[in-house]
Amino acid sequence: MNKEVLEDLLFQVEKPARYIGREINSVNKSLDQVEVRFGFAFPDIYEVGMSHLGMHILYNLLNSKEDIYCERIFSPWVDMEEQLRQRDFSLFTIETHTPIEELDFIGFTLQYELSYTNILNILDLGKIPFRREDRKEKFPFIIAGGPCAYNPEPLADIVDIFVLGEGEEVLLEIIDQYREWKNNGKHKGEFLENISDIEGVYIPSIYDITYNEDKTIKAFIPQKEKYPKIISKRIIKDLDDIYYPDKVIVPFINVVHERAMVEIFRGCTRGCRFCQAGIIYRPVRERSLDKVKELAHELIKTTGYEELSLASLSTSDYSGIKPLTRHLIDTYGNKKIGLSLPSLRLDKFPLEVIEEIQKVRKTGLTFAPEAGTQRLRDVINKGITEKDLMDAMENAFALGWNNVKLYFMIGLPTETYEDLDGIVDLAKKVVDAYYRTPKEKRGRGLNVTVSTSNFVPKPFTPFEWYPQDTIEDLREKQTYLKERLRHKNIKYNYHDTKTSFLEAVFARGDRRLGKALIRGWEKGCKFDGWGDFFAYEKWMETFEECNIDPEFYANRERNYEEILPWDFIDIGVTKKFLMNENEKAKEAQLTHDCRISCTGCGMNHSFIGGDVCNV
Repeated sequence: MNKEVLEDLLFQVEKPARYIGREINSVNKSLDQVEVRFGFAFPDIYEVGMSHLGMHILYNLLNSKEDIYCERIFSPWVDMEEQLRQRDFSLFTIETHTPIEELDFIGFTLQYELSYTNILNILDLGKIPFRREDRKEKFPFIIAGGPCAYNPEPLADIVDIFVLGEGEEVLLEIIDQYREWKNNGKHKGEFLENISDIEGVYIPSIYDITYNEDKTIKAFIPQKEKYPKIISKRIIKDLDDIYYPDKVIVPFINVVHERAMVEIFRGCTRGCRFCQAGIIYRPVRERSLDKVKELAHELIKTTGYEELSLASLSTSDYSGIKPLTRHLIDTYGNKKIGLSLPSLRLDKFPLEVIEEIQKVRKTGLTFAPEAGTQRLRDVINKGITEKDLMDAMENAFALGWNNVKLYFMIGLPTETYEDLDGIVDLAKKVVDAYYRTPKEKRGRGLNVTVSTSNFVPKPFTPFEWYPQDTIEDLREKQTYLKERLRHKNIKYNYHDTKTSFLEAVFARGDRRLGKALIRGWEKGCKFDGWGDFFAYEKWMETFEECNIDPEFYANRERNYEEILPWDFIDIGVTKKFLMNENEKAKEAQLTHDCRISCTGCGMNHSFIGGDVCNV
């Protein structure tokens, strides 16, 4: 797209900075010197995608190779989509404004099931056929990874290549094979066959699925004997040795998270039974203290951000959290650079650390008890107590905090209305703790926000066999809480039940959902995770037209004998361990943190072949 045409297009849309590129630290290369062109596609708008740490890592990693050019692709907002369709223009990359169909690869990150229709919308705007069989030799390879790729089947007819696990090494291995294939002039099928034995790569076109009469899966069948029957996820063993960017793109406009991010470790040892991330990202691997300090220094220097975030699933579990935060506060506090510690746990509330952080920039406090009663917290293996919460609250109020957010789930396995009463009781006890705090210590005006999300049973969790509560049941629970949480200091937020239902359908679905996904897009579904766009009625029409019962996926309990759509994937944690955890949940029995001792999940020995969990 030439400069004049682009300028005319940008005058017609709000926030043209979403599309112009050339931001600080973005990469610009001469196309004459590039052999492989990769489009990193985030299936949501620019402001959301630019806040995703994984994009920054892989964008800079690929661009560190001279002959690879990684460009960015985002879902255009509706005004830009309208202009593209009216003018019959193709969706273009941010860096060179090249039509995306001219790339070698388009790689989608799958962060959220309700972004799947945006994947189709991006392909359609790029004039690329949805179905793999219709793309033949002409179009780019479609590749996908991220947490939702651990059940790849709903996208199996659309995506050529899935990457299961961490992508830093495997992407480069795929591209190495691609260079060789490209120079030999062979057809696409040979390339896909060549990379099918790379650890962490799943090629859905070379597998067949058969079904039983009751619509459950009968078998997962490789089309040739040489294709792997089980696909193992890929992990990075040493975070200090793997690439991490020392600079990231700084957008021209406000995005969701405006801060530099240093990933301090991967994995989690806590074992919350509802949490997919805590299972699929095992084992725990920490980045060394010196490496984190080095990266933090470089990122602050190269971005100019006024906030640094320490990224992980459970930041307070980092073994060097106290010396690290002490160093960062001492080094950057006088420069008014704030420190963000997401994912803090109530039972490891580092009061002295938080007290130092608030001197630079005070923000609200966020905690996730997840359930209202001790019984249900034990069912989900949350491992915190009411005392943990109240101690944390009392300490925080004494330090002047007055904005608190509490996150819970409803619809959890074995939940009763007594557990919902527990949410109300906890919220009111937090209010009472504030008013017990001496006036001269507490901040002025208390705000407690209680938020409930709807439990979605996810693959590779101990609760993967459970049904989701029906929409009607979840609505009744929300109404129950809404009536009981009326208080001048308490605000109650809750997630939409219908979007949670659709999320469960695609989270637990098989490849028969591919036709429904395409039909839903044809009926106008996109931005399904955005309340203003979500069209539940269109989805129900879609499922009926495709002869699919969505409740079969979302609201049906599975048994241990059933073959699940993702059972051909080995994440390192054994199915036996998940079953045992499910049985312990029924008895409200806790499983200890595996930092104390190995809990036998299978990661250390059956998957890696040795004790590599550096915990």
